[in-house]
Amino acid sequence: MMSNKYEPSSGFFEGKTHILPVRVYFEDTDAGGMVYHANYIRYFERGRTDFLRATGLPHSDIMFGDDPYIWVVKDLSIDYKTSAKLDDALVVETKLIKLGGASIAMAQRVLCGDVVRAQGVVRAAVVSDKGRPRRFPAMVHEKMAEYLIREEGN
Repeated sequence: MMSNKYEPSSGFFEGKTHILPVRVYFEDTDAGGMVYHANYIRYFERGRTDFLRATGLPHSDIMFGDDPYIWVVKDLSIDYKTSAKLDDALVVETKLIKLGGASIAMAQRVLCGDVVRAQGVVRAAVVSDKGRPRRFPAMVHEKMAEYLIREEGN
């Protein structure tokens, strides 16, 4: 398969950890040139979205395929460590740490070099295209199970 040189990167996996490089742009910062706190949620969202895309489960196929479903965030916790700033090269790490029949938990970190800027856990579930709770299709559950990492205490 031939790749398109203009296709944006969806990151890559190191083992079962998804790695997404991102850059801090002016639009990401507050008046002091530091990343605005809510933008870490955007970095987490990009990490989760590209984790799925890199496993062969892009949102467009999920939402508009033969057996459509939609992701909804149930819970999000973030621990802000230190601020990233304009032009920093960041890495968003995403790990699948829990996989249920209709929900997941992902541990995520935003790093600049070896320094953790923010970390958190996101719990998400799936609903039907009508907004009702549903289970993952079997193929999706099997594919995601390949990336499940057992964290301490889980």
